[in-house]
Amino acid sequence: MPQKARTLTVFGSTGSIGTQTLQVLADAKSCDDLAEIELFAIVANGSVDILVEQVRRHRPSVVGIADVSRYKELKGLLAKESVEVLCGDEIYDLARQSDLVMNAVTGFAGVPVTEAALTSGGRLANANKESIVAAGDLVEPWRIQGKSELIPVDSEHSAIYQVLGSSELANRSLKRLVITASGGPFRGYSQEELEAVTLQDALEHPTWRMGPKNTIDSSTLANKGLEVIEAHYLFAVPYDQIEVVVHPQSVVHSMVEYSDGTVLAQLSMPDMKLPISLSLYHPQRSLTPYGAMNWREHLSLEFFPPDHERFPALELAYEAGKLGSGGTCWFNASNEIAVESFISGALAWKEVAKLLELSMDRYEKCNIWSVEDVISIDRRAREVARTVVEEIS
Repeated sequence: MPQKARTLTVFGSTGSIGTQTLQVLADAKSCDDLAEIELFAIVANGSVDILVEQVRRHRPSVVGIADVSRYKELKGLLAKESVEVLCGDEIYDLARQSDLVMNAVTGFAGVPVTEAALTSGGRLANANKESIVAAGDLVEPWRIQGKSELIPVDSEHSAIYQVLGSSELANRSLKRLVITASGGPFRGYSQEELEAVTLQDALEHPTWRMGPKNTIDSSTLANKGLEVIEAHYLFAVPYDQIEVVVHPQSVVHSMVEYSDGTVLAQLSMPDMKLPISLSLYHPQRSLTPYGAMNWREHLSLEFFPPDHERFPALELAYEAGKLGSGGTCWFNASNEIAVESFISGALAWKEVAKLLELSMDRYEKCNIWSVEDVISIDRRAREVARTVVEEIS
Protein backbone atom coordinates (compact mmCIF):
# COMPACT_ATOMS: atom_id res chain seq x y z
CA MET A 1 0.00 0.00 0.00
CA PRO A 2 1.47 3.40 -0.97
CA GLN A 3 2.30 5.73 1.89
CA LYS A 4 0.18 8.81 2.46
CA ALA A 5 1.71 11.96 0.96
CA ARG A 6 3.32 14.34 3.44
CA THR A 7 1.95 17.89 3.46
CA LEU A 8 4.18 20.94 2.96
CA THR A 9 3.69 24.60 3.77
CA VAL A 10 6.13 27.10 2.25
CA PHE A 11 6.55 30.34 4.19
CA GLY A 12 8.17 33.02 2.05
CA SER A 13 7.04 31.29 -1.14
CA THR A 14 7.58 34.36 -3.35
CA GLY A 15 11.26 34.85 -2.44
CA SER A 16 14.37 33.17 -3.86
CA ILE A 17 14.29 30.06 -1.65
CA GLY A 18 10.51 29.81 -1.79
CA THR A 19 10.31 29.86 -5.58
CA GLN A 20 13.13 27.31 -5.83
CA THR A 21 11.31 25.07 -3.34
CA LEU A 22 8.27 25.04 -5.59
CA GLN A 23 10.54 24.19 -8.53
CA VAL A 24 12.03 21.25 -6.59
CA LEU A 25 8.49 19.95 -5.95
CA ALA A 26 7.66 20.27 -9.63
CA ASP A 27 10.85 18.42 -10.62
CA ALA A 28 10.08 15.61 -8.17
CA LYS A 29 6.76 14.78 -9.81
CA SER A 30 8.62 12.78 -12.45
CA CYS A 31 10.56 10.79 -9.80
CA ASP A 32 8.47 7.80 -8.71
CA ASP A 33 11.08 6.67 -6.19
CA LEU A 34 10.80 9.82 -4.05
CA ALA A 35 8.37 10.07 -1.15
CA GLU A 36 5.30 12.02 -2.23
CA ILE A 37 4.94 15.57 -0.94
CA GLU A 38 1.67 17.44 -1.33
CA LEU A 39 1.76 21.24 -1.37
CA PHE A 40 -0.70 22.22 1.35
CA ALA A 41 -0.12 25.97 1.66
CA ILE A 42 2.00 28.88 0.48
CA VAL A 43 2.52 32.06 2.48
CA ALA A 44 4.10 35.44 1.70
CA ASN A 45 4.25 38.87 3.26
CA GLY A 46 2.65 41.01 0.59
CA SER A 47 3.62 39.94 -2.95
CA VAL A 48 0.04 39.55 -4.13
CA ASP A 49 0.65 39.20 -7.88
CA ILE A 50 3.28 36.49 -7.42
CA LEU A 51 1.10 34.64 -4.90
CA VAL A 52 -1.80 34.58 -7.35
CA GLU A 53 0.45 33.21 -10.08
CA GLN A 54 1.82 30.55 -7.71
CA VAL A 55 -1.69 29.48 -6.67
CA ARG A 56 -2.70 29.01 -10.28
CA ARG A 57 0.46 27.13 -11.18
CA HIS A 58 1.00 24.93 -8.11
CA ARG A 59 -2.54 24.54 -6.74
CA PRO A 60 -2.10 24.64 -2.94
CA SER A 61 -5.16 24.17 -0.72
CA VAL A 62 -4.46 27.33 1.28
CA VAL A 63 -2.70 30.63 0.62
CA GLY A 64 -1.70 33.02 3.39
CA ILE A 65 -0.62 36.65 3.41
CA ALA A 66 1.01 38.28 6.44
CA ASP A 67 0.09 41.83 5.39
CA VAL A 68 -3.53 42.14 6.55
CA SER A 69 -4.04 45.27 4.41
CA ARG A 70 -3.61 43.18 1.23
CA TYR A 71 -6.02 40.40 2.26
CA LYS A 72 -9.10 41.71 0.44
CA GLU A 73 -7.08 42.32 -2.72
CA LEU A 74 -5.72 38.77 -2.66
CA LYS A 75 -9.11 37.30 -1.80
CA GLY A 76 -10.70 39.13 -4.72
CA LEU A 77 -8.10 38.02 -7.25
CA LEU A 78 -8.54 34.40 -6.15
CA ALA A 79 -12.35 34.48 -5.97
CA LYS A 80 -12.68 31.94 -8.80
CA GLU A 81 -9.97 29.63 -7.46
CA SER A 82 -10.56 26.67 -5.13
CA VAL A 83 -8.25 27.92 -2.41
CA GLU A 84 -8.73 29.14 1.16
CA VAL A 85 -7.20 32.56 1.90
CA LEU A 86 -5.81 33.43 5.36
CA CYS A 87 -4.09 36.51 6.75
CA GLY A 88 -2.34 37.89 9.80
CA ASP A 89 -1.42 35.65 12.73
CA GLU A 90 -3.68 32.83 11.56
CA ILE A 91 -1.04 31.95 8.97
CA TYR A 92 1.10 30.36 11.70
CA ASP A 93 -1.54 27.67 12.27
CA LEU A 94 -0.56 26.38 8.82
CA ALA A 95 2.83 25.39 10.26
CA ARG A 96 1.06 23.37 12.94
CA GLN A 97 -1.11 21.60 10.35
CA SER A 98 1.74 20.50 8.05
CA ASP A 99 4.12 17.54 8.09
CA LEU A 100 6.84 19.69 6.51
CA VAL A 101 7.47 23.43 6.83
CA MET A 102 9.87 25.38 4.65
CA ASN A 103 10.83 28.57 6.49
CA ALA A 104 12.10 30.82 3.69
CA VAL A 105 11.04 34.05 5.40
CA THR A 106 13.61 36.87 5.47
CA GLY A 107 14.82 38.23 8.80
CA PHE A 108 13.36 38.28 12.31
CA ALA A 109 9.85 37.72 10.92
CA GLY A 110 10.80 34.04 10.61
CA VAL A 111 10.88 33.49 14.41
CA PRO A 112 7.17 32.62 14.88
CA VAL A 113 7.37 30.24 11.91
CA THR A 114 10.31 28.39 13.46
CA GLU A 115 8.58 28.21 16.84
CA ALA A 116 5.28 26.96 15.39
CA ALA A 117 6.97 24.35 13.20
CA LEU A 118 9.32 22.98 15.86
CA THR A 119 6.69 22.72 18.59
CA SER A 120 4.27 20.88 16.31
CA GLY A 121 6.05 17.57 15.74
CA GLY A 122 6.87 17.75 12.04
CA ARG A 123 9.99 18.65 10.07
CA LEU A 124 11.31 22.18 9.74
CA ALA A 125 13.37 22.82 6.62
CA ASN A 126 14.98 26.04 7.79
CA ALA A 127 16.38 28.69 5.47
CA ASN A 128 15.75 31.49 7.97
CA LYS A 129 19.03 31.78 9.85
CA GLU A 130 17.84 34.89 11.69
CA SER A 131 15.27 32.90 13.69
CA ILE A 132 18.02 30.60 15.00
CA VAL A 133 20.32 33.55 15.76
CA ALA A 134 17.61 35.61 17.49
CA ALA A 135 15.86 32.85 19.43
CA GLY A 136 19.16 31.14 20.31
CA ASP A 137 18.76 28.93 23.37
CA LEU A 138 15.01 28.46 22.77
CA VAL A 139 15.43 26.55 19.52
CA GLU A 140 16.52 23.19 20.90
CA PRO A 141 13.84 23.19 23.68
CA TRP A 142 11.22 23.91 21.01
CA ARG A 143 12.49 20.96 18.97
CA ILE A 144 12.49 18.66 22.00
CA GLN A 145 9.01 19.81 23.04
CA GLY A 146 7.58 18.98 19.63
CA LYS A 147 9.78 15.92 19.04
CA SER A 148 10.46 17.60 15.73
CA GLU A 149 13.15 17.42 13.10
CA LEU A 150 15.22 20.41 11.98
CA ILE A 151 17.16 20.22 8.72
CA PRO A 152 19.08 23.36 7.71
CA VAL A 153 18.77 24.72 4.18
CA ASP A 154 21.71 27.15 4.10
CA SER A 155 24.28 25.45 1.88
CA GLU A 156 26.96 25.70 4.59
CA HIS A 157 24.85 24.14 7.34
CA SER A 158 23.39 21.57 4.99
CA ALA A 159 26.97 20.53 4.17
CA ILE A 160 27.83 20.16 7.87
CA TYR A 161 24.57 18.28 8.48
CA GLN A 162 25.41 15.85 5.70
CA VAL A 163 28.93 15.25 7.02
CA LEU A 164 28.06 14.98 10.71
CA GLY A 165 24.84 13.05 10.37
CA SER A 166 23.53 12.01 13.77
CA SER A 167 26.56 10.04 14.90
CA GLU A 168 27.37 10.64 18.57
CA LEU A 169 30.87 9.26 17.98
CA ALA A 170 31.44 11.74 15.12
CA ASN A 171 30.49 14.64 17.36
CA ARG A 172 32.80 13.46 20.15
CA SER A 173 35.71 13.26 17.70
CA LEU A 174 35.03 16.66 16.15
CA LYS A 175 37.81 19.21 16.27
CA ARG A 176 36.22 22.10 14.41
CA LEU A 177 33.69 23.18 11.82
CA VAL A 178 35.03 25.11 8.84
CA ILE A 179 32.41 27.33 7.18
CA THR A 180 33.26 28.55 3.70
CA ALA A 181 32.53 32.05 2.39
CA SER A 182 32.63 33.24 -1.20
CA GLY A 183 34.07 36.54 0.01
CA GLY A 184 31.22 38.48 -1.57
CA PRO A 185 31.48 41.09 -4.34
CA PHE A 186 34.19 43.12 -2.58
CA ARG A 187 36.80 40.45 -1.93
CA GLY A 188 40.18 42.01 -2.73
CA TYR A 189 38.91 45.60 -2.58
CA SER A 190 41.19 48.14 -0.92
CA GLN A 191 39.96 50.39 1.89
CA GLU A 192 39.73 53.26 -0.61
CA GLU A 193 37.65 51.18 -3.04
CA LEU A 194 35.29 50.14 -0.24
CA GLU A 195 34.63 53.80 0.51
CA ALA A 196 33.07 54.22 -2.93
CA VAL A 197 30.87 51.11 -3.28
CA THR A 198 27.19 51.63 -4.04
CA LEU A 199 24.02 49.72 -3.26
CA GLN A 200 24.00 48.29 -6.77
CA ASP A 201 27.60 47.10 -6.28
CA ALA A 202 26.60 45.31 -3.06
CA LEU A 203 23.69 43.57 -4.79
CA GLU A 204 25.94 41.96 -7.42
CA HIS A 205 27.00 38.71 -5.78
CA PRO A 206 29.64 36.82 -7.80
CA THR A 207 28.28 33.32 -7.10
CA TRP A 208 24.80 33.12 -5.61
CA ARG A 209 21.48 34.70 -6.56
CA MET A 210 19.77 35.66 -3.30
CA GLY A 211 17.36 38.24 -1.95
CA PRO A 212 18.63 41.79 -1.24
CA LYS A 213 19.09 41.29 2.51
CA ASN A 214 21.20 38.14 2.24
CA THR A 215 23.19 39.58 -0.66
CA ILE A 216 24.10 42.73 1.27
CA ASP A 217 24.94 40.62 4.34
CA SER A 218 27.27 38.61 2.14
CA SER A 219 29.02 41.77 0.99
CA THR A 220 29.82 42.79 4.59
CA LEU A 221 30.47 39.21 5.81
CA ALA A 222 27.71 39.74 8.39
CA ASN A 223 26.02 36.82 6.66
CA LYS A 224 28.96 34.62 7.57
CA GLY A 225 28.82 35.90 11.14
CA LEU A 226 25.15 34.94 11.35
CA GLU A 227 26.05 31.51 9.99
CA VAL A 228 28.72 31.04 12.67
CA ILE A 229 26.11 31.78 15.33
CA GLU A 230 23.60 29.50 13.62
CA ALA A 231 26.14 26.67 13.50
CA HIS A 232 26.80 27.10 17.22
CA TYR A 233 23.11 26.61 18.04
CA LEU A 234 22.38 23.91 15.45
CA PHE A 235 25.34 21.65 16.16
CA ALA A 236 26.17 22.58 19.80
CA VAL A 237 29.76 23.45 18.89
CA PRO A 238 31.66 26.16 20.84
CA TYR A 239 32.56 29.34 18.94
CA ASP A 240 36.28 28.67 19.26
CA GLN A 241 35.72 25.47 17.26
CA ILE A 242 34.00 27.24 14.35
CA GLU A 243 36.23 28.81 11.70
CA VAL A 244 35.48 30.75 8.52
CA VAL A 245 37.58 30.53 5.36
CA VAL A 246 37.10 32.43 2.11
CA HIS A 247 36.58 30.07 -0.83
CA PRO A 248 35.75 32.07 -3.99
CA GLN A 249 34.67 29.09 -6.11
CA SER A 250 31.81 28.18 -3.71
CA VAL A 251 32.23 24.49 -4.53
CA VAL A 252 33.22 23.31 -1.04
CA HIS A 253 30.19 24.30 1.02
CA SER A 254 31.69 23.56 4.43
CA MET A 255 34.04 21.11 6.13
CA VAL A 256 34.30 19.14 9.34
CA GLU A 257 37.72 18.47 10.82
CA TYR A 258 38.16 15.57 13.22
CA SER A 259 40.63 14.97 16.03
CA ASP A 260 42.89 12.74 13.91
CA GLY A 261 43.34 15.46 11.26
CA THR A 262 40.78 14.06 8.81
CA VAL A 263 38.72 16.71 7.01
CA LEU A 264 35.41 15.73 5.41
CA ALA A 265 33.67 18.14 3.07
CA GLN A 266 30.55 18.37 0.93
CA LEU A 267 31.21 19.54 -2.63
CA SER A 268 28.81 20.50 -5.39
CA MET A 269 28.28 23.31 -7.84
CA PRO A 270 26.44 26.25 -6.26
CA ASP A 271 22.72 25.53 -6.61
CA MET A 272 20.36 26.09 -3.68
CA LYS A 273 17.93 23.51 -5.02
CA LEU A 274 20.32 20.80 -3.79
CA PRO A 275 20.08 21.63 -0.04
CA ILE A 276 16.38 22.46 -0.50
CA SER A 277 15.67 19.01 -1.93
CA LEU A 278 17.70 17.34 0.82
CA SER A 279 15.75 19.18 3.53
CA LEU A 280 12.45 18.00 2.06
CA TYR A 281 13.22 14.41 1.06
CA HIS A 282 15.91 13.32 3.55
CA PRO A 283 16.97 10.51 3.99
CA GLN A 284 16.25 10.18 0.29
CA ARG A 285 18.13 12.27 -2.26
CA SER A 286 16.71 13.89 -5.35
CA LEU A 287 17.28 12.16 -8.66
CA THR A 288 17.75 15.57 -10.27
CA PRO A 289 21.51 16.38 -10.23
CA TYR A 290 21.22 19.99 -9.13
CA GLY A 291 24.81 20.37 -8.01
CA ALA A 292 26.48 17.98 -10.43
CA MET A 293 30.15 18.67 -11.15
CA ASN A 294 32.02 18.07 -14.39
CA TRP A 295 35.24 16.39 -13.27
CA ARG A 296 36.64 16.50 -16.80
CA GLU A 297 36.99 20.26 -16.59
CA HIS A 298 39.91 21.94 -14.87
CA LEU A 299 38.96 23.00 -11.38
CA SER A 300 40.99 24.96 -8.84
CA LEU A 301 39.91 25.30 -5.23
CA GLU A 302 41.30 28.26 -3.29
CA PHE A 303 41.06 29.07 0.41
CA PHE A 304 42.01 32.30 2.17
CA PRO A 305 41.62 33.66 5.70
CA PRO A 306 38.96 36.39 6.00
CA ASP A 307 40.14 39.98 6.28
CA HIS A 308 38.75 41.13 9.62
CA GLU A 309 40.08 44.66 9.20
CA ARG A 310 38.16 45.37 6.01
CA PHE A 311 35.17 43.22 7.00
CA PRO A 312 34.76 43.68 10.78
CA ALA A 313 31.16 42.41 10.90
CA LEU A 314 32.37 38.80 11.09
CA GLU A 315 34.45 39.37 14.22
CA LEU A 316 31.59 41.36 15.77
CA ALA A 317 29.34 38.31 15.33
CA TYR A 318 31.82 36.14 17.25
CA GLU A 319 31.85 38.75 20.03
CA ALA A 320 28.04 38.80 20.07
CA GLY A 321 27.99 35.02 20.37
CA LYS A 322 30.15 35.16 23.47
CA LEU A 323 27.51 37.38 25.10
CA GLY A 324 24.95 34.55 24.89
CA SER A 325 21.58 34.38 23.17
CA GLY A 326 20.70 37.94 24.29
CA GLY A 327 23.80 39.17 22.47
CA THR A 328 23.06 37.25 19.28
CA CYS A 329 19.47 38.53 19.26
CA TRP A 330 20.79 42.10 19.69
CA PHE A 331 23.33 41.59 16.89
CA ASN A 332 20.69 40.27 14.49
CA ALA A 333 18.33 43.19 15.15
CA SER A 334 21.14 45.72 14.76
CA ASN A 335 22.20 44.16 11.49
CA GLU A 336 18.67 44.26 10.08
CA ILE A 337 18.45 47.99 10.86
CA ALA A 338 21.91 48.49 9.31
CA VAL A 339 20.85 46.77 6.07
CA GLU A 340 17.56 48.69 5.93
CA SER A 341 19.45 51.94 6.44
CA PHE A 342 21.95 51.11 3.71
CA ILE A 343 19.16 50.25 1.26
CA SER A 344 17.33 53.50 2.08
CA GLY A 345 20.50 55.56 1.64
CA ALA A 346 20.76 56.62 5.29
CA LEU A 347 24.10 54.80 5.64
CA ALA A 348 27.04 54.21 3.33
CA TRP A 349 28.26 50.63 2.90
CA LYS A 350 31.23 51.07 5.26
CA GLU A 351 28.91 52.52 7.90
CA VAL A 352 26.99 49.24 8.13
CA ALA A 353 29.77 47.65 10.18
CA LYS A 354 30.21 50.87 12.14
CA LEU A 355 26.57 50.77 13.16
CA LEU A 356 26.98 47.14 14.26
CA GLU A 357 30.01 48.06 16.36
CA LEU A 358 28.35 51.03 18.06
CA SER A 359 25.11 49.11 18.64
CA MET A 360 26.95 46.20 20.23
CA ASP A 361 28.86 48.66 22.43
CA ARG A 362 25.45 49.67 23.83
CA TYR A 363 24.24 46.11 24.38
CA GLU A 364 22.03 45.85 27.45
CA LYS A 365 22.76 42.52 29.13
CA CYS A 366 19.69 40.32 29.11
CA ASN A 367 18.64 36.69 29.22
CA ILE A 368 16.23 34.86 26.95
CA TRP A 369 13.74 32.57 28.65
CA SER A 370 10.73 32.96 26.34
CA VAL A 371 9.72 34.19 22.91
CA GLU A 372 8.43 37.35 24.63
CA ASP A 373 12.00 38.01 25.76
CA VAL A 374 13.19 37.59 22.16
CA ILE A 375 10.63 40.10 20.93
CA SER A 376 11.49 42.56 23.70
CA ILE A 377 15.25 42.37 23.09
CA ASP A 378 14.78 42.67 19.35
CA ARG A 379 12.59 45.76 19.79
CA ARG A 380 15.05 47.45 22.15
CA ALA A 381 18.05 46.67 19.94
CA ARG A 382 16.27 48.22 16.96
CA GLU A 383 15.58 51.38 18.97
CA VAL A 384 19.26 51.65 19.87
CA ALA A 385 20.37 50.92 16.30
CA ARG A 386 18.06 53.60 14.88
CA THR A 387 19.54 56.10 17.33
CA VAL A 388 23.01 55.16 16.11
CA VAL A 389 21.91 55.65 12.50
CA GLU A 390 20.84 59.21 13.33
CA GLU A 391 24.16 59.87 15.05
CA ILE A 392 26.21 58.53 12.15
CA SER A 393 24.23 60.22 9.40
